[in-house]
Amino acid sequence: MTTARSTHDRLSRSTGTSRRALLKTAALGTGALATGITLSPAAIGAHAAGSDKPLRIGFQVHRTGIGATYGRWYERTANAAAAHINANGGISGRPVKLLAEDDGTDPKRGAEVVEKLTSQAKVDFVYGPLFSHVVIGSAPRAGELKIPYFVISEGYHVASGKLNRYVFQPGITDVRAQVTAMAPWVMDNLGKRVSMIFPDYAFGYDHRDFFSAAVKARGGSIAALLAIPPTEASFTKYFPRIPADTEVLYHVMVGPGVLTFVKEMGEHFGSKRPEIFGFIDSLEGVDIGARGLAFLEGTHLWEAMPRYAEGYDTPYARHYRDAVGLNAEGASAEDPRDVSTNSHMFGCWETLYAIKQAVEQSGYITRTPRDVAALIETLEGFRGFNEGIGHPQGYKEFDGALHQCFGQQFISRVDGGKLTVVHRTSIEDSQYLAEADYTQQAL
Repeated sequence: MTTARSTHDRLSRSTGTSRRALLKTAALGTGALATGITLSPAAIGAHAAGSDKPLRIGFQVHRTGIGATYGRWYERTANAAAAHINANGGISGRPVKLLAEDDGTDPKRGAEVVEKLTSQAKVDFVYGPLFSHVVIGSAPRAGELKIPYFVISEGYHVASGKLNRYVFQPGITDVRAQVTAMAPWVMDNLGKRVSMIFPDYAFGYDHRDFFSAAVKARGGSIAALLAIPPTEASFTKYFPRIPADTEVLYHVMVGPGVLTFVKEMGEHFGSKRPEIFGFIDSLEGVDIGARGLAFLEGTHLWEAMPRYAEGYDTPYARHYRDAVGLNAEGASAEDPRDVSTNSHMFGCWETLYAIKQAVEQSGYITRTPRDVAALIETLEGFRGFNEGIGHPQGYKEFDGALHQCFGQQFISRVDGGKLTVVHRTSIEDSQYLAEADYTQQAL
């Protein structure tokens, strides 16, 4: 179903008020939902009674393959979130048990993991994958098995309507929203003639398509589009293809070769570089101050949640960082050489809290068709998530028709070998015309 309404318009036209007003006026404490939904009698009874029977959540994790760096930090964050929830009463009084399974960052293996966790481990839900080709390869099996599938992926594949009603992305924003929010700042501050470097698969294509459209809408133009295999080990052959009239070089790369990518980019351009705007994906898990990265000084990067504590210093962000074990520079508190993937992994924390809220408000007890339907319909009725313990990255709106959340974004500059936040977008900056409505699909 195609609609010409934005996520904000869909709600405000039906209620006469904005989501922001609804969320901000609801004093619901630690990241609760301002939905107007009350707990069902079943949920109240389950929470009051408690249970020793765990809520079993399958954790599909990229332990190996090109997503291994992310997977390691995703698993660390998911375990911290589960421990925190269990230490504070669990979900409806029940402990959370995560059952992790490696998908190898591989689409075929991803579908097999969903099958194994559902059919053999008998989990209630599956959550956790990041890489878009894995999500796209796994989601159809989740739909066939009728198991709620919570992804932490960023790709536009959920909000596009290409997946199915069992797939949700409530804890992290999507690429289309991210580039929609930031393109005006890039055009106004860095330049309008853009060359783009991106990974040659679905996630990269989202960047290519939506940033290109945003540039053109702002009166800019695209000089070159360079798609690079995510398993590439050397990048020197790509940089000569960037036209000399490029004003802004936009980069987003992933995988084990990201440090090599940035170093070789610096060796090619030297001091005669264009303005550079990148996604932190190109440097996730990498020390910004590492030898060979001085070239990045003065360049800009997108962040979803600032790596450095001072970039978003709130009580909730501090609590989250302490629970996960991050130091002020965004590395492991035990090993400062172990740099986190903080602009992505917070989604594991927030998504587990979204699951908690959906379970408790729907009255979900076990994976029967009735309970699953109640859970999905409850989630689709959510309007957003207040900033709090469960949602430390900030307040978010949620579009139940798209199964997608919308939140703030950050633009940081490399100054003295570290990241300094120079701009923060609003949720309104990120909104776009919706193209799907999952609620029209049968369960």
